[in-house]
Order: sequence, then structure tokens, then C-alpha cells
Amino acid sequence: MPTTVDSVETLAQPRHDFTRQEILNWFDLPLTRLIWIAQSVHRQRFNDDEVQLCTLLSIKTGSCSEDCAYCPQSVRYSTEVENHAVLDVDSILQAARQAKENGSTRFCMGAAWRSPPEGGDHFAKVLNAVTEVKKLGLEVCTTLGMLNPDQAQALQEAGVDAYNHNLDTSPEFYPEIITTRTYQDRLDTLQHVRDAGMVVCCGGIVGMGETRDDRASLLEQLNHLDPHPESVPINLLVRVAGTPLADAPDLDILELIRTIATARILLPTSRVRLSAGRTSMSEEAQALCFLAGANSIFTGEKLLTTPNPDQDTDVALLAKLGLKPADAVPSC
Repeated sequence: MPTTVDSVETLAQPRHDFTRQEILNWFDLPLTRLIWIAQSVHRQRFNDDEVQLCTLLSIKTGSCSEDCAYCPQSVRYSTEVENHAVLDVDSILQAARQAKENGSTRFCMGAAWRSPPEGGDHFAKVLNAVTEVKKLGLEVCTTLGMLNPDQAQALQEAGVDAYNHNLDTSPEFYPEIITTRTYQDRLDTLQHVRDAGMVVCCGGIVGMGETRDDRASLLEQLNHLDPHPESVPINLLVRVAGTPLADAPDLDILELIRTIATARILLPTSRVRLSAGRTSMSEEAQALCFLAGANSIFTGEKLLTTPNPDQDTDVALLAKLGLKPADAVPSC
């Protein structure tokens, strides 16, 4: 493990060959040492007082045919999510303008689809919304499910900078969470995104009943992607009544912090995004996540359909910690 500036500088150079055991060795370090190494790597690549602010809007909600065990938008589960079709462009633009006024530099549009529909005008509406949001000077991200090469190319040509498609968990634990699409399906979409010239936003969810070995395996998969994802969301499960994971046991919050710190070391050039689950975290826990290398958050009262701290709460927290919103940096 690194103990000198030279070894930290070496760690800050991207590698794609960490083994599962090496990753578990990072996880197993004393927490203070793990965070120190992660913060040292972080400072080699990013300003340690800046946090990228992103906003996520559900532009099409519910009625998804997938069976993701964590998701209240699946048609297979009985939840309180209200379904709605693709929002009109004016509504999307209003939300994007508000996000920009609140300091967000990235605006992400999510639609609950297995993949964008081939027929009708739904996908065309999304492409039009992308083009209009791009005119506001925001970095544009979309998350619309699986993509084929033509859809990926169309999104890039419309102005999408980044595409989010999470691996969710380890390949080993994945069949316990999702059966309606394979792990390879996800990897194929990521390759289509790369081939089209968009950057990749890809991470996962912790707290679904997986083991530490599963968390290490997820990070192993992310580390082996070449290049590394430019953005890596680390989500803490938000348990929703009516979903199969509604009664999942709490994850020790220090395990989330270990996951973030290890991700920072393995993915030194990626923005590690502290994503879903912040409403269940104390200010102290979030501060430790930032110290461990998280340098991006979602702002706004909802992440698709689940709760998120409101704008005033986030502004107050960042002020307490002496952190400031990062300026827009394309393709990250």
C-alpha cells in the first residue's frame, strides 16, 4: 500500500488490471488509512473543495417491463409511483433552466424503458428535448435503458454528452436482482455509447443484500472498462414499499464509505457521484463520503421517483463543509 508521494502519484494513473483480491485488500484497510490514500489520489486529479452538481429528471415514469428488484417503476410491482408518458419539451426546459439557476452543470433525463421504443414519436421527443436543453449551455445526460448502435448515434448527434447505464452490482449477484436483461446486455450498451462518441456514466447500487466480495466484484468490472467511466454513481439502496427489496437490511454506512474510497483509488480520473440514498445519511456520513473521494451529487427533491435532499439542504451542507460547486467541465 502506498506510503509516499511517488506511490500516490503512481496510483493516480489509470490502471485496468486490478484483481479481485487486490480490491478486497483496499476494502480491508483500516478506514483512516483507506480514506487517506483515497483523498491523496483524489487531490492528484481534482480540486478537493469542488463538487459537481447534477440534476436528474424523470421525463417518462413507470410502466417499465423490467423486473429490477429495487425499482418502483417496474410494472411488475405494486407501488405508489404515478405513471406518465414523455413530458413535453416546455416542461423539460423549465426544469433544466431551474437546475442551471441552482448551480447544476449537468442535466440528466431518465425514461423508464427497457430500451427506447422503435415505433411512434417517443424517442423523437427525447431527441428534440436533448437539442433544446443543450442550447441552455448545460451538459446533457440521458438514461433510457438499453441502446442499439443507431439509437446511440442518434442521441450523440442530438447533443447528448453522457449516457448513464449502471451495472448495478456484481455479475455473480446480478441474477438475484434482475432477470429480464443480462449483464452482457448492459456491457453491450456501454460499448454502443463509446462507439457513438458519448462519455459513460456507470456505477451501481449498494445495500441490496450483496456481500463485500460483490461490491469488490462490481468495482472490478468498472475498473476493467477501458477507458474508465467518466462518471461513477454510487447509490445506496432506497427501499420502496411494494418492491422485492422493500425489507432489505440496512447497510452499515461505513461500508458505503469504504466502497467510495476504493472506487476513488481504482478509478482516479472518474467523478465519483454520491447518488441515491442521501436522505437517510447524516451530514457527518456525507462529509466522510466527500473526504473519501466523492466529488459529485444529484441535487433536487427527487431522483426519478425516490426522495433526495432539497436544494436549500444541499446548499447549507456544502457551505458547512467549505465546498463549492464545480464549474462545467465537458465530457466528465
